[in-house]
Order: sequence, then structure tokens, then C-alpha cells
Amino acid sequence: MPSTPEQIARYEKIESLVKGFKLPSATYHQVMALWKEEMKNGLGKTTHATADIKMFPSYVRALPEGSEKGKFLALDLGGTNFRVLFIDLNGPLADIVSKTYLIPQQVMLGTGEQLFGHVANCVANFIHFTGLETERSLCLGFTFSFPLVQDGLASARLSKWTKGFRCEGVIGQDVCQLLQQALVKATPVKIEVVAVINDAVGTLMSAAHTDRKCEIGLILGTGCNACYMEKLENVETVSLDDDEPQQVIINTEWGAFGDNGCLDIVRTEYDRELDTYSINPGKQLVEKMIGGMYLGEIVRLTLERLSSEKLIFLGIDHDCDLFNRGKFYTKYLSEIERDNGEFFENTKQILEELGVETYTLEDCKIVKYVCALISARAAFLASAGM
Repeated sequence: MPSTPEQIARYEKIESLVKGFKLPSATYHQVMALWKEEMKNGLGKTTHATADIKMFPSYVRALPEGSEKGKFLALDLGGTNFRVLFIDLNGPLADIVSKTYLIPQQVMLGTGEQLFGHVANCVANFIHFTGLETERSLCLGFTFSFPLVQDGLASARLSKWTKGFRCEGVIGQDVCQLLQQALVKATPVKIEVVAVINDAVGTLMSAAHTDRKCEIGLILGTGCNACYMEKLENVETVSLDDDEPQQVIINTEWGAFGDNGCLDIVRTEYDRELDTYSINPGKQLVEKMIGGMYLGEIVRLTLERLSSEKLIFLGIDHDCDLFNRGKFYTKYLSEIERDNGEFFENTKQILEELGVETYTLEDCKIVKYVCALISARAAFLASAGM
């Protein structure tokens, strides 16, 4: 605790610069009400077009029963790394072989042909890796973790790019067709793309395979999103058949919540600065306060401000990585918060990795405090959407 007048003044100044992350419960309840209203708008026929939360029907009407059997390929694409999987289902049991591949930055910002060509080549590599060349045909389930307008279980058009992707020629196109065309070129094995979903729907389906009571899928990763099972009578945006069950999984795409300005009540100067130099200013605003792609940068901007006010790191070299965008990784938050508050070994190591050579024990305490505030706000906001 600060004891001298100088220390008290310092901590009061720090509190004034981070107080925007400390929201009262009344504000979170207000956010919950706004969130619920936007979700309702996304389901409505007359309000869907202007709703930030699009509430896309996934065309998945039922959860797995746990008795399914068969051999399948799966492709999980939604970030800088993606996975190819071979799944052998035998009722409640599943044998899974998977391999992770990297998407280079130039591919993320290139063309759609480059992206899907790269993905298909990796699938071909996986088929060789697993010895599946002898298979005459394989069905593939495609998890594509970006906002999609679904036209059917195996047909979906990209609504917009998120999470740092900006490939030309894909928005408005059927991603299943683009993948299917690329696979034909990449491998002689006949692979049919039979379903496309996003990662939230995939998470729900996977969990429900072992727990039939599961009805919500939540993603807190590079970005953030959720899905849930909705009654058909509440979904006005599509006309589905009247077969049982009278329900459909809704992919909320709630990362866009706040794009209409309703979250200005919780955004800080650091959120606004991050948004300004992002590749999609004014978009995916709640995701930029929750997603792993952004949390580390919010911490970095906050520490940069505290340093510029000479509240921490006195005598720091301003050429160090703490002052370079994207250098404070989100993984640092959990590593720093694991420190016991006495020696701060993780915090010290991370600061030194960033080139911060002049720090005190008090500086380490403040760094941990900032990380805790920003991760707690992310957790509270995510829970507000539930």
C-alpha cells in the first residue's frame, strides 16, 4: 500500500488512467440488456438488416445422439493456425488424428485463391501423412470461423473477414465451393465437402456428443462468438421445413456487438486507439475487448500511457518492444497473473523479453494489476452475453 504523499499521488494518477476498466455491476446489467435487444433484432425479419448481431441460422437442427459411426475428414480454419483431422467415429468413442498448419501473413492478406489453395495443399499433405491415399472417397466437415450467411448445410457465403484476415475475392462467395474447387486440384482422393459450420457450432456439437444437455457453444480464442439452440418460431430470417425437431442452432456472430455505438459507455481511450489502427476500424468492437487477438495490445497501450506519464519504468529506453505494436502477447496476461505477488518472476522475465531493463517491484505490481483489470473486464463482458 502507498504510504508517502508521493506514492499516494502516483497511485491516484494510475487509478485515474485505468478506471475505465473497472465497471460497476449496473453497467454490466445495462450491457446485458443491450446485448439481448440486439440478438432479438438479429432474429427479426424487419430488424435483421440493421442489427449488429446477425444471428445466422446454421441449418443444424439436431444435436448428435452419441451413436454415430463412420470415418470423416474435418478442417478447422479460423485463425493463423488451422487443423486438419481424421475422425473415426464408433458410437460414443472417437479416434482422432490431427495436424496443425500455419497460414502465413501474406496468405491471410492475399487472394481467396491463394488461401484456399494453401489450405487444400495442406489437406493433401495430411492425407499423405496419415496414409489415406488408398481411400476412394472421404466426406469433409468444414469449420470456417468467420461470419457466414448460410444457404444450406453445405453452402455458406462469407459475410465479412475478421481476426486479421483480408483475402480478396471471398466476401459474398460460397466458401464450400471455393474449398471444393481447390481440393480437386490438390489431391487425387475424392473429397466431398458435406457441411460447413463455424467453430462455435462445432464446439456445441462436439460437447453434445458426450453430454446431451449441452445447448450453448462459446468461443473465447483469437476472437469471440457463441451459438445456441433456438426455437424455429423465433427465427424470422429464413423459412425452414416444419419437420421435427422445431429448432435450429443459431450462430450469433456477437463479436460485432457495439458496432452501432451502444458500447461507447464501456470503451476506454485504449480501446479506441487499438480500433483506430486495426484493419477494420469501427467493426467487431466487443471482440476487440474480449478476443485474444487484442487483449495483449490493450495492456501494452495502457502500460505505454503509464510510462509516458512517468508513473512506471522511469528511465526506460523508448526503443524497446514495449513501445512497438503487437509485441505484448496476450499469453503474457495469464503468465503475469500467475505470479505470487512476492517475487514476480514471470513478470520480470516478460519485461526483459520486451527490452524493459529499468523496473522496480512496484512496477511489477502495477503491470500485474493492469493485466488483471483487462482480463477481468473481458471475462465480465463475455459473461454478459450469456
